[in-house]
Amino acid sequence: MAKAIEITNKRYPKLLKQIPGAPSKLYYKGKWDPEIFNNCLAVVGSRRMTRYGKDCTRAMVTAAAEAGLTIVSGFMYGIDAAAHQAAVDAKGRTIAAMPCGIDLIHPAYQDKLYQEILDNNGLILSEYPAKTEPQNWTYPQRNRIVAGLSQATLVVEAALKSGSLITARLARQYKRRLFAMPGPVNNVTSQGTLKLINDGAQMAVCPQDILTFYGIDTAAISKKQRDAVSPLEKKIITALVFGPMEIDELILRVKLPINELSATLSLLELNGFIKEYSGKYHLNAEVLDRAG
Repeated sequence: MAKAIEITNKRYPKLLKQIPGAPSKLYYKGKWDPEIFNNCLAVVGSRRMTRYGKDCTRAMVTAAAEAGLTIVSGFMYGIDAAAHQAAVDAKGRTIAAMPCGIDLIHPAYQDKLYQEILDNNGLILSEYPAKTEPQNWTYPQRNRIVAGLSQATLVVEAALKSGSLITARLARQYKRRLFAMPGPVNNVTSQGTLKLINDGAQMAVCPQDILTFYGIDTAAISKKQRDAVSPLEKKIITALVFGPMEIDELILRVKLPINELSATLSLLELNGFIKEYSGKYHLNAEVLDRAG
């Protein structure tokens, strides 16, 4: 059953209360623990999520959630849902701000994710009561809650005309830190994030960029996160033990299509296992003893 908390209540989120036009009342499901709002990171992006975007979201959110950050997003399919799911899978807490009444699950097919958020001590929030249907205008209204709850916002993928850019604009308006992930220049879902970086957003290329902003020692990334690699990732790491390689060499060595290899290389780089420079991929020295 949904409950509500009014802006006059001392347990109302302090950061959200600071924004212009803050919701006078928040309806919610889940356990209302004021500590969940202490270190919030908004993670938003395109509904037309690419494999690159999904992998980057999982890498960034897993590290952030394991370090104790609360992940805030808008529950839509694509990057939003990937962010919530990664937080749940990491046993972290996540807040879903809905563009509809709190008793609706929108989109309806994400009912399993909705329940997983609640089962992992997360929150479902809305400023709309009961079964209020979403409207075109409720989505940007919802975005102000996502940005308003969070000390920083990370935009993973976004086209030039994207709702995620509304959240980014609001984060700037509220004087919160804005991060954006770079992506392939020929990908439409990277055009918005590249513009954000060009306009002054901080480029986020690894979880440490974000954790440092929150004053979290990078050692807070658990040993499990640093060391756990898939069989495919281990195959790539093992190949690089023999020396730096260009992507064409790696394709021959690991026998993967370039799109799948590129996505996995991006994930390994995000997690600090490899670095790319001078056209070659290099294995970080500190993981040499973990590759075998």
